[in-house]
Amino acid sequence: MLKHFRTISSVALLMMVFVSCKKEAVNETQQLEVTDEVVASISKLGFSTHNIMAAEGGYVVEGDIFIPSNELNRSLTGAIVRVGESEQYRTTNLVTGLPRVITVSVDSKLSSKYVNATDQAILRYNGENLQITFQRVASGGNIVIKSAPRSAQYLASAGFPTAQGNPHNSILVNNWYMDRNGWDGGTLVSVLAHEIGHCIGFRHTDYMDRSYSCGGGPSNEGASTVGAIHIPGTPTDQDPKSWMLACIGKGVDRPFNNNDIIALSYLY
Repeated sequence: MLKHFRTISSVALLMMVFVSCKKEAVNETQQLEVTDEVVASISKLGFSTHNIMAAEGGYVVEGDIFIPSNELNRSLTGAIVRVGESEQYRTTNLVTGLPRVITVSVDSKLSSKYVNATDQAILRYNGENLQITFQRVASGGNIVIKSAPRSAQYLASAGFPTAQGNPHNSILVNNWYMDRNGWDGGTLVSVLAHEIGHCIGFRHTDYMDRSYSCGGGPSNEGASTVGAIHIPGTPTDQDPKSWMLACIGKGVDRPFNNNDIIALSYLY
């Protein structure tokens, strides 16, 4: 992501500014506060503590990663291997039960362009002949793509796989912002493919240094109990065209590059 996914001026794959959707969602968000304890827990999980956003039922970090509030204090074990400064990373939890078909549905409140973008994102994954394939269904998908509250400060958000080996079950997209500002085409496909990547266990490629994706100084996100495990075979230097970079700009399209394909094939 370039300068469009983080804060409105430099957006992190998937950030920006806006105002409220449903009253229930707004009330839920208002009940959550970014306390010192929340910051400490997010840091322990291995995420950046810059621009933490309260969201419905949890918090959004790094511009687009959703952490449920009931998982803030979880403790996971697993090797954390870091080599070099920038490479593909995965979480400790991955999707299991392979080979496996993961269904994806798009909420009917979203326009047809989100359906079309979902179909194109699915084609990108299915074109790699992985042990997970994706199939769009009319409703009730394993992953449901739906509208974020209008108050959302991100372009899109998603979480990581569960301890039971299932993909994260939802992707929230800030269609209010993207529609108003003409986000479309390959950029929207790339945004959804990126969020699906989180749902199946991919962290940001620039986990150790987001400065070349989001601008600003290097940001090493530190230790992680969620897992920041280097994927063998991916580069140990900057990979500025990866689909899992933290920030993207309007008009940018990021299909899988060669290193992304290596990472996908290694895991799935």
